[in-house]
Amino acid sequence: MKNNRAELRKRGPLTDTQLLMTITICIFFGMYVLAMIIWGGGFLRPQKIFDMLNDNAALIIVACSLTTVMICGGIDISVGGVICLVVMSCVVHLNAGGSILTAALLALGIGLAYGLVQGFLVAYLEIQPFIISLAGMFFARGMTTIVSVEPQKVAHEGFQKLMESKIEIPWLGYVAKKGNLVPARVEIGVVVALVVVIAIFLMLRYTRLGRNLYAVGGNSQSALMLGINVKRTRFYSHLISSLLAGVAGFVFLMHTGAGNATNATGAEMNAIASSIIGGTLLTGGVGNVIGTFFGVMTLTTIKNIVTTSGLRDPWWQSITTGAMLAFFIILQSVVLSNRGKRKKAQ
Repeated sequence: MKNNRAELRKRGPLTDTQLLMTITICIFFGMYVLAMIIWGGGFLRPQKIFDMLNDNAALIIVACSLTTVMICGGIDISVGGVICLVVMSCVVHLNAGGSILTAALLALGIGLAYGLVQGFLVAYLEIQPFIISLAGMFFARGMTTIVSVEPQKVAHEGFQKLMESKIEIPWLGYVAKKGNLVPARVEIGVVVALVVVIAIFLMLRYTRLGRNLYAVGGNSQSALMLGINVKRTRFYSHLISSLLAGVAGFVFLMHTGAGNATNATGAEMNAIASSIIGGTLLTGGVGNVIGTFFGVMTLTTIKNIVTTSGLRDPWWQSITTGAMLAFFIILQSVVLSNRGKRKKAQ
């Protein structure tokens, strides 16, 4: 039995998942080392990595949510709107005298409501997830302006202290020009993001739900014949995605401390790009949140390299992101195609 299970794992989609993840990790480290050699400066300091994590903690979480849905063969482009709605709602709630705990529960509640509605419509009414999540995105953006038309800044003292709280790592710091040691600093949101990555990784790797997500994304008809509840699995994928979007919204607020109707604009596209770069296939059945994590870091590294090169205009980042995304899509197609030919030859 153990040998059979080992063979099934080798032949299953996880093999492709691990291969694409390894390629992404190698490319990330290669790019970063190259940046250290050519540009030096901030790239030589560990704080550069931590700054990338601090600025992209919310994106890491929402990219994990997209990875979960995409593995199951779906898509969710409402996550950016959910983040925007969560941020504005929490700011208004905190400024009205609410506590940090109730604000966190509000964020989870908004994510849960979205997940229940969208999951039901996609899984049980069999409406295309792109259409449902597109409607959800517009609804969330519209609701944000209803909550508050004007930009809002958090005035809650307790939350401001939470925002300013950072974890210091002295041994990864650097010595400033004046001779004083500047420790590396990590925001609390990064810890939350890493916990989410680990939790989703364990869920996908070791639970029945995780295996069902891969099976449904790989071939829903085969999954149905194996006795897997396809509708319930799709429902859970959207529920998890929206819940994580709620968490991402709260982490986003901890980083920015303000809310407006343009928060997280393009977050869903960046999350999809990070997932694809990390080795997740839009067709479903292949993906890993560890790869998605490095997909976010790769995307951020590209943007930092472009900025450091002196190309500070925003369209250069869009051009490089699009080129990198196309490169990874082509790379995935070539690698998986060659892998399929080798299996047939054997």
